[in-house]
Amino acid sequence: MKKIFYLLMIISLASCNKTPPSSPCTNCPPEVDSNNINVSILIDLSDRIDPATNPNPTMEYFQRDTEYIKAIERGFLNHIKSKKIITYDDQMQVFFNPEPSDPKMNEFTKELKISFDKNTQRNYFDLVDKKYSELPLNIYQSAIKDRKYVGSDIWEFFKNKVKDYCIKDDKRNILFILTDGYMYHEDTKFAEESKTSYLTTRLIKANNLTTSNFKDLIEKNKFGFVKANDNLSNLEVIVLGITPEKGNPFEEAVIKEYWENWFKEMKIKNYQIKSADLPSNLEPIILKAISGK
Repeated sequence: MKKIFYLLMIISLASCNKTPPSSPCTNCPPEVDSNNINVSILIDLSDRIDPATNPNPTMEYFQRDTEYIKAIERGFLNHIKSKKIITYDDQMQVFFNPEPSDPKMNEFTKELKISFDKNTQRNYFDLVDKKYSELPLNIYQSAIKDRKYVGSDIWEFFKNKVKDYCIKDDKRNILFILTDGYMYHEDTKFAEESKTSYLTTRLIKANNLTTSNFKDLIEKNKFGFVKANDNLSNLEVIVLGITPEKGNPFEEAVIKEYWENWFKEMKIKNYQIKSADLPSNLEPIILKAISGK
């Protein structure tokens, strides 16, 4: 009898110590699948692309940009082809900020917004390749012909649009920015103490960032971009095309320091800032950034 009693006691205690099953998560964020990518391209259509204002005899900057975009598209398609069709859930798109006056630009961006899912037909790869071989050049040619360079409001894009346009909670998000590194737009030009929403060569000179101790001056005076967003940790950013004006041997390093500090302040952990170079030199970097390897 005692044995039965003790056995019942042990069973009772064991059942009391069992951890109750956890309740299912109701408002949990979607789980990120890093194998599904969301690629965005932000193009700076300021006068940096004007072959008359900023000529480059080796290869014009607008031509470099179109080749960068082609390399991005190639990396995107390579990534998708490496997956099983049933796992396709990827997209890519192109943005400007602000939008150019030419209404055809809207049609170009619509055509360049592409997505793949498990129902995508194999011939869609060829269609995407055709679009990204032709339309980016049309965009640059239209902007150059129009000559109404609207500037580059990258700061406002990060403040008001980047989360809605470039970030999907369930995907790996990659943003490529094609720019010379200078940031300026008359509608978003302001300062908060020593930080600004813009960066020009005139500002760099005004802040005396023309000597080898520029980093010390930036830190001491708290120079930099005004923070545009609080937490962009789920966004990877690759800046391509940094092109400093001549006359200051430290100009390029100053530009990169501004961008790097800005990204860190917005909690962007994974970023690269690359100088303008021939597309053949930057393509391996672009492909590696997309593959994540």
